[in-house]
Amino acid sequence: MSTTIKDLQPKAIWENFYKLTQVPRPSNHEEKARKFMLEWAKENHIEAFMDEAGNIIMRKGATPGMENRKGVILQGHLDMVPQKNEDTVHDFQNDPIQTYIDGEWVRAKGTTLGADNGMGVAAGMAILTSTDIPHGPVEVLITATEETGMDGANGLKPGLLNGDILLNLDSETEGELYVGCAGGIDFSASFQYKEEAVPAGMAAFRLAIKGLKGGHSGMDINLGRGNSNKLLFRFLKTYAKDLGLRIANILGGSLRNAIPRESFATVVLPAENAEKLQAAVKEAEAIFQAELSAKEPTLSVSAEATEMPSFVIDSCSQFRITNAILACPNGPVRMIDSMPGTVETSNNLAIVQSKDGKIIVKSLLRSSVETAKDALAQSIRAVFELAEADEINFEGGYPGWKPNPDSAILNEMQEIYEKMYGTRPAIMAIHAGLECGILGSKYPNWDMISFGPTLCSPHSPDERVNIPSVVKFWDYLKETLKNIPMK
Repeated sequence: MSTTIKDLQPKAIWENFYKLTQVPRPSNHEEKARKFMLEWAKENHIEAFMDEAGNIIMRKGATPGMENRKGVILQGHLDMVPQKNEDTVHDFQNDPIQTYIDGEWVRAKGTTLGADNGMGVAAGMAILTSTDIPHGPVEVLITATEETGMDGANGLKPGLLNGDILLNLDSETEGELYVGCAGGIDFSASFQYKEEAVPAGMAAFRLAIKGLKGGHSGMDINLGRGNSNKLLFRFLKTYAKDLGLRIANILGGSLRNAIPRESFATVVLPAENAEKLQAAVKEAEAIFQAELSAKEPTLSVSAEATEMPSFVIDSCSQFRITNAILACPNGPVRMIDSMPGTVETSNNLAIVQSKDGKIIVKSLLRSSVETAKDALAQSIRAVFELAEADEINFEGGYPGWKPNPDSAILNEMQEIYEKMYGTRPAIMAIHAGLECGILGSKYPNWDMISFGPTLCSPHSPDERVNIPSVVKFWDYLKETLKNIPMK
């Protein structure tokens, strides 16, 4: 049995993926990875360049006899989501990802794996260096900073790429072909607060909601997982008044596109209420566990004694932020009527943090229907206006990808899959921000499909990729390239 991922099959993909795990590439810190890609291309005599937006574009001519086929762009993104468990020591800007094989899965030790979208990038690299795979003209587009704003896709200039068909290698269930995706928009709000002296006779505690699964705010938003920010402020709303509890600081969530797994608050309360706090923690934990037992078996609520803070947030601001977080829409808002189980519109209440006199709230709204996205934005704006937030902003909006039922490459890939595996692939729309919507707006002539191997729990330390699915994905990609239509 293989003990290292470099020995797994297909070696063409796994060897490249291993190389990617050794190069730090968290979102917004992709310089080392860009340098690696360009040096790798030079070593392998592959035409490559970087555009103004930080995207890497590589080209390979058609193999003999395939010159008359339509050009194909293989597309993935370079960055990965930097998430780790609290007890894991890891510097995403400098340390390699430590991978291991767990049965039929590849995982990372205490961190995200980076299979999103390292597997897609590795597949593109494998095609570029192949010598025995028939294909027409191929371009590989590796976009920058997809996870935090789709910066590379947004910055891509028309006219740089020559192909006709885009194969996006960034979806996460083998056997599914994605033909549409949600658009999104970032929401931010802030509350200015006054620092007040800690009243006399107080005891300080670190309140923690932990043990949640988290996950991708698009792919996993339909699974009914808990949101640590919502649970933390539910606790505060329920118990703060009776306990005389005051908030000193808040740290909930870390990334806009990750369902928050952990939320913390430093709080003070009259020392004589310390035992009551522990009773409230125990009660809340039992309630939350009962409600979410099937989805969050390791959920915990705790309050541990900590150092006395130098100040507390003024009571008016505490009231405003508590009500705003509790009232803010979160999770799926509406499903797609024609595609059962697929979310149409959602919000991920991702981040609540206090710092330098401000409480910052951040969320990511998604919808495959632009008007529905706008309506949800109005609802969220209304909540924070009622809570008298000092700043409310919506920015970074990007379009969705509307399915094309007349897609020639879709019909071709359906037939290929059925011939190879004896069943039709599922045709899907994804509630996540695939770059296809943005890229298609720059190159409206492209015929687009998204597919990939099976990944679970991306954007969390539980991220893993299924090894047998990588074999099927690779074979399917090769057969698709072999059967690309003529020009």
